[in-house]
Amino acid sequence: MKGIRQLAEHLEISIGTVSRALNGKPDVNEETRRRVLEAAESLGYVANQSGRALRKGSTGVIGFMMQTGREITGQGDTFFMSVFDGVQTVLARHKLDLVALLCSSEENPDDYLKRIVARGFADGLILSATRRHDSRFELLARRKIPFITLGRSLSDVGQPWIDLDFEGMAETSVERLVARGHRRIAITRPHDDMNLGYVFVDRCRAVLARHGLELADEHIFRSTPNETGGYQIARDLIACHERPTAILLVNEAIATGLYRGLNDAGLIPGRDIAVIGRQSPHSHFLSPRLTSYSLSLRDLGIALAETLLGTMPTYAEIYAGHPDRLLWPMTLLDGESDGEAPAG
Repeated sequence: MKGIRQLAEHLEISIGTVSRALNGKPDVNEETRRRVLEAAESLGYVANQSGRALRKGSTGVIGFMMQTGREITGQGDTFFMSVFDGVQTVLARHKLDLVALLCSSEENPDDYLKRIVARGFADGLILSATRRHDSRFELLARRKIPFITLGRSLSDVGQPWIDLDFEGMAETSVERLVARGHRRIAITRPHDDMNLGYVFVDRCRAVLARHGLELADEHIFRSTPNETGGYQIARDLIACHERPTAILLVNEAIATGLYRGLNDAGLIPGRDIAVIGRQSPHSHFLSPRLTSYSLSLRDLGIALAETLLGTMPTYAEIYAGHPDRLLWPMTLLDGESDGEAPAG
């Protein structure tokens, strides 16, 4: 593979002329431009991207920051890969590239992001796993780095965001269960300080209150977002003094573990306890069939990328008119796991 210096020496012309020809400058005659482009292709010329980035003041990279760790292994694999596919579909139109920024669960996300920002690594960022109070927002706003968040936070700085419609999920699910006679309804929430947990709990409480019902503190189960977390929820649920007759699962990965825990205790979802969750590739294999919420993850990725690019001057005109704040809809799919409340 040749660099620009070797290309210039091969053609016996100046580096400046080669550079202008490669970059489409109008002061290069067509015959020279043709020779340069043909030689670049035949010799395997590779541009020095770091130098080009310094000259252009951009990197051509969009970063997607996400959390990693043993407790979320399996949860994010299909979710984020499908979202990434949608994001890169948009970026590829503009010869931009998506890079996953993986923050270990053992590292403070704020410190990790500060390091990334200090390196000038990306032209824009997508933040996930947004916390109730999230100082990453202020950091990026101060540095004037374009970003969008997958999720909301009380640390709002006017940035665009797209969040899954957990309020709508809570509203529809609780109304459905109450209509089927359930009065003791349990819910799950993330084990950490993710904002979606607060949003989900608050809306569930509000809907129950409309029916004169309460959400008992012992019926709010925190768990890691994986099968092990779901299994532990089943054990905790069974141990309740007043066992709930229904449960809502806010995370898509815990249904498999929950089913296993209930089955080990001789309880059948849909008959002994109603279960409503979120669809995942594994939920298709659950029996009875899980009543669950689905969403288009690839389309979510496309929306994230287009909304982010709409905030960047180079692409703003192309993506003008996109809503910069959006609750992403989830569709309830009927299953067999949310039957009537057991008699008595």
